[in-house]
Amino acid sequence: MKRRDFLVAAGATTLIPFAVQAAGVPYTEGLVQERLAAGETVFLDFKASWCTTCRAQERVINSIKADNSAYEDAITFIDVDWDEFGRSQLVNDLNIPRRSTLVVLKGEAELGRIVAGTRPADIQELMDVALNAATA
Repeated sequence: MKRRDFLVAAGATTLIPFAVQAAGVPYTEGLVQERLAAGETVFLDFKASWCTTCRAQERVINSIKADNSAYEDAITFIDVDWDEFGRSQLVNDLNIPRRSTLVVLKGEAELGRIVAGTRPADIQELMDVALNAATA
């Protein structure tokens, strides 16, 4: 094996745990309703792979999760691919204006949302709203 190939492979295996943690559950039709009906607190991340704002939000979310495992333990994070579901019934029902929108739901209620915001304090506050609802 060439040294370069080894270094690339070693680097990739080092990042795999972070990649797994980074992702929420991929959205499929009916998933949100199913999880809400089960009593879960849902954190929706409407994003596109090409969106720089979405990537900035994801970095903040992952950093906050890394600092406190309670978020991952108590909240259901669902990633909604904007390219696939941007015109879906879910987007219409929740009146989602664009990708890079973060929404927290519990039961029949929307507890908060951020549209195109990347400030860590704002995202932390939204995640805290979700955590408080999930652990109440």
